[in-house]
Amino acid sequence: MWIKYKYPLFFMLSSIFLMTSCSKTLYVSKNLKQMIEKSDTLNKYQAGFALYDPQMGKYIYTKDLHKYYTPASNTKLYTFYASLKMLPEFIPALKYVKREDSLIFWGTGDPSFLQGKLKGKEAFNFLKEAPEKLFFSPTRYTSSFYGAGWQWDDYNDYYQPEITELPLMDNMVTVRNVNSKIQIQPKIFAKDFMADSSNKRPFKIVRDFDQNIFNYPSDPSAPISPNFTQQIPYKTSTVTTLNILQDTLNKEVGIINLPLPKEAKALKGMSRDSILKEMMLPSDNFIAEHLLLLCADQLGTELNTAKAIDYALKNYLNDLPDKPIWVDGSGLSRYNLFTPADNIHILKKIMELYPNVDELFALLPAGGYSGTLKNAYPATKNPWVFGKTGTVSNTHNQSGYIKTKSGKILLYSFMNNNFVLPTSEIRKQMGKIVTYIHEKY
Repeated sequence: MWIKYKYPLFFMLSSIFLMTSCSKTLYVSKNLKQMIEKSDTLNKYQAGFALYDPQMGKYIYTKDLHKYYTPASNTKLYTFYASLKMLPEFIPALKYVKREDSLIFWGTGDPSFLQGKLKGKEAFNFLKEAPEKLFFSPTRYTSSFYGAGWQWDDYNDYYQPEITELPLMDNMVTVRNVNSKIQIQPKIFAKDFMADSSNKRPFKIVRDFDQNIFNYPSDPSAPISPNFTQQIPYKTSTVTTLNILQDTLNKEVGIINLPLPKEAKALKGMSRDSILKEMMLPSDNFIAEHLLLLCADQLGTELNTAKAIDYALKNYLNDLPDKPIWVDGSGLSRYNLFTPADNIHILKKIMELYPNVDELFALLPAGGYSGTLKNAYPATKNPWVFGKTGTVSNTHNQSGYIKTKSGKILLYSFMNNNFVLPTSEIRKQMGKIVTYIHEKY
């Protein structure tokens, strides 16, 4: 009797399961359509949304799936994927050759060199302990100190440091109030701080646009707070790089204009994943831009952002549903344009690289727990949403992964452009919808 009916029973149970799944999908899809398309808030601006079930291989709900949006820091998902595909497990901190009594070195774009959070010391220790005379060759970087389409009037803000082939200490000056005394790092910039009696603003340091002169208020009505901390991008140049190197290493460093030779060796640096995590959690623009230079380093002698992007698009992302406009690593540029369909596709491709999805989620902001999603969702014992935010003026996006209460993992992309409402209101609307998906699917 069992042999006769076991297969019909199996197919009957499978059919019930599929019917239940389809019923749930239709139910959630119908409610999402109501929540999103009838929302008074979301209808005031351009909003695109996509929810995808990778197990079923189908979309649950979409709105403007193939419409282009400014991605802001959702761009870092593409930089993240390109880095996973193009970079070795340990990134090259420097390229170098030894010739007689000289050590000649070139930058690779490695952002970790004494960076505030990563505190990479591989290149520092190598140069510090080298018995040879040191010579830096600044011949590899062929792009501008800013990415295409960046806002020049943000030059004084921590989120927009300049791009260089040998970045040092975040390419920023860090100022802190330590025991009522101003502490400046790198120390060589201390002489460049000037009191400005005409500066009436609350205590804030403002650099001159085209030079390393840092002005601060001298007015007693603008005192410095006990916990004051500010990071200001310094104006980069080869001379500035040499001065910081010499002061930090406490030894002389010369300059030489020599193309990178084929026999140059690579100095083993920090782990790729530790750098990727530090890019993703706080959405670090400085790290993102220099990761693309590291990708370019893998292609040859030239460190060029556009060439790294072009290679990634042609070799790893030529199957994107919609042809994007991708111009920088961080998403600071408003030239970037991606669709929700593209974002779902990149999320799928990233997920495919991690058989253990928890290893991926450890590198991403987690709702209510870490990174840029920490305050976007309530804190829970076990986070259930992981992904990347993206914010510039009048733009706020989220793309990532949702763990549902039923145990499924869904992919989502929520793009919000051209709104004049407070960003907090947009974040609230997204949180409401993503929470609904977590609870009901």
